[in-house]
Amino acid sequence: MKIRDIALIGILSATITTGKLALSFIPNVEIVTLLFIVYTVVFGIRRSLLTSVVFSTTEIFLYGFSTWLLGYYLVWPLLILSTYLIGRTMRSEYAYAIVGAIFGYAFGLLFAIVESFFYGLAYGWIYWLRGIPFDIIHGTSNFIIILTLYRPILNILTRLKEIHYRTLS
Repeated sequence: MKIRDIALIGILSATITTGKLALSFIPNVEIVTLLFIVYTVVFGIRRSLLTSVVFSTTEIFLYGFSTWLLGYYLVWPLLILSTYLIGRTMRSEYAYAIVGAIFGYAFGLLFAIVESFFYGLAYGWIYWLRGIPFDIIHGTSNFIIILTLYRPILNILTRLKEIHYRTLS
């Protein structure tokens, strides 16, 4: 891995962490999903996956270690992989907005599965049911945020990549 890749991954991870913290006062409204989608489209699956590992690890330092962290190590790479696979056939912000919405709606369910391994199936079931209103907010806000900000952020990052990162493939 080149030094500029390491620096890029650090910058991308810091941007995601900052974006998450900036919106943390609004329950389940975040730009992490949008940023991972755009980063996957612009910088590719490898750099995005590494960014998700750094971001998830950074979360330990901010919030401490718990079972939710294992969900982060699974959920964000799943989003990146989904974005990569969708991006092979479709490049529309509507397609990515739908992926983001589905991801937001399923977020609690995915975490409930992880929680079930530690605390039992009944706990996972209740965990998911209790969080459905937040998942609705999460999925709907993801859809709106991606439709609104995907294209401008994509254009900015694409230009910056062309100017400052010319040999990136």
